[in-house]
Parts: sequence; C-alpha cells; structure tokens
Amino acid sequence: MGKKGDLSNFERGMVVGARRAGLSISQSAQLLGFSRTTISRVYKEWCEKRKTSSMRQSCGRKFLVDARGQRRMCRLIQADRRATLTEITTRYNRGMQQSICEATTRTTLRRMGYNSRRPHRVPLISTTNRKKRLQFAQAHQNWTVEDWKNVAWSDESRFLLKHSDGRVRTWRKQNENKDPSCLVTTVQAGGGGVMVWGMFSWHTLGPLVPIGHRLNATAYLSIVSDHVHPFMTTMYPSSDGYFQQDDAPCHKARIISNWFLEHDNEFTVLKWPPQSPDLNPMEHLWDVVERELRALDVHPTNLHQLQDAILLIWANISKECFQQLVESMPRRIKAVLKAKGGQTQY
Repeated sequence: MGKKGDLSNFERGMVVGARRAGLSISQSAQLLGFSRTTISRVYKEWCEKRKTSSMRQSCGRKFLVDARGQRRMCRLIQADRRATLTEITTRYNRGMQQSICEATTRTTLRRMGYNSRRPHRVPLISTTNRKKRLQFAQAHQNWTVEDWKNVAWSDESRFLLKHSDGRVRTWRKQNENKDPSCLVTTVQAGGGGVMVWGMFSWHTLGPLVPIGHRLNATAYLSIVSDHVHPFMTTMYPSSDGYFQQDDAPCHKARIISNWFLEHDNEFTVLKWPPQSPDLNPMEHLWDVVERELRALDVHPTNLHQLQDAILLIWANISKECFQQLVESMPRRIKAVLKAKGGQTQY
C-alpha cells in the first residue's frame, strides 16, 4: 500500500485535509493509499511546523563553509582578485577554529559563482583622455550606420613569430569581467615579428602594407600619399569620406598635418580620441588575422613566411566580417557614453 519517495505538495495537503476532516490514521491511509506511518508523519509535521512542502530541509553532508564563512571568503576575493587558491585558503584559515583544504575552497568559490578566469586586457585611460572619449561619443551619438559607412579605418599592428604563454588569472563572477580589479592594463611593446599597416571601409578592404622598419613620419607620409589618397578618392569621389587614424606620434607630425591640409577638399580627417582602440573596428580585424595565424596547420618559421601568411589571411577576410564591424559603431558609441568615457566591452 505504501509509496516510495517523497510525497508531492498536493499529496501532503490531501493527508492534512483528511486528518482535519476527522478521519483516523487508518481511514486516511486506506482512502489515500499511503502507509499509516506516512500519514502520521506528515500530519505531525503539519501540526508542529505547519509544513506542507515536500522539500527536505537537511539532506546530505553539511558544508564546511557556512554563510558567514562565505562572506569572509568573498571579502578575501574582493581584497585581492589575483590571489591563488593556496593564498585564499591560507588567509581564510587564519583565526578560524576549523581549517579547510584547497579543494573545499575551490568548491565553495564555485558554489558562490566565482571562477578563475583570464582578465581582459584594456588600455589604461587617463582622466583627460576619458573626457575626450566621452566628448567624441557625444558628438557622434546621432550618427547612423549610413554615416559610419563614409569612414575609412586605419591602424598598424605587429604580429610575432612566437607568443608568450604567461597568463594572469583573477577570481570573479560572470558579470564582473569589466570590474577594474579584474582587468590587466597593457602597453604597446615590440618583438620579433612583422609590422603592417592596413585600412578598410564598409565598402571594401583596403591595402595591407608591410613596414620594413620603424614607422616614422617619412614612412607614414609615403603610405598616406601612395595608399590612403587613392583609396579615399576612389571610394568617396564626392569628397564626403572621413579618414580615421589614431594619435600615434608619426600621425601627428607636421609634414603629415600639412599634407592633409593640402587635400582637405578631397576628404576629411576624423578627429579621433586618444586611447580608443575599442572604438576602432580595425582592432577586431587584427584579432581575426591573429586567430587565423594561430590556427595554421604549418606555422611560419621565419619573417618572410609570416608576412606572406598575414597578407594571404587579410585578402581572404570576408566582406560580411568587416561590414558587421562597421555596423557595430552605433553600439560602440553607446557603450562609451554608458561608461562615461571609460573602458567598454569592445
């Protein structure tokens, strides 16, 4: 007659209702098909605790780290996001009557929603440049995708033959990826590799130019006159195009500024805020090239092979890829406005 497993909330309510209606334990058991023990237990729980839920309140082994301990562990994480599992365990055990092992620390952190993840690398933005980024976003917040289609994007990047595997990890929750304590700031650095300059617009990919040595004002002037000028006059014959470049020193040289002034009737140089790689879709194209390089079955072993591989990957970037990047510009502007000029997810 008895049933295995927990009773549902409805079944427990039927037991309580039968007993309150005046039926005996035996009569209730015969009517509902439960054992007399079950009828007695359920009705007793209802009389003493008003319990009608089938959920068990204390099943399995108790956690070694209770709610108070979790709050303590959370404070340790907030104080040092880069602490290792060993360091967190050692600090937690200080002054505690019952110590825990690293496995318990790991289990507790995961139960709290924390996981060890690689921090996002973002540029360090000064207060002054943050204001400039915000001003740029405010000035272009009404630009539509059609407006951004008139912009030609440019940038330089260096691709290395070998990559460092050194990684820093932080403890954070899923929605804390942009928390300042979970970020690692980066600065530009050199290395053995190939440096290239490229440009594109919504309409088409532009040229990708290998740079043999350091990019100075003279070398950049050759790029501007030999590649930027014909691209802009061809893609924007009505002189309604904008050329984007960052504030690298060679871009701000006097001979470069004078050249742009001489050709200001053909296209306009977009006033670009400093420290804003998240606003430049070119950065994402470099990511595409980097991922494709890492995915090669046969990796380049010298700089000539690396340069050839980069040029081939660039030529095969799909039109859908770079057009979607340009179409993301209104969202990028909104993200900068929301961050008040600070770092964004891009």
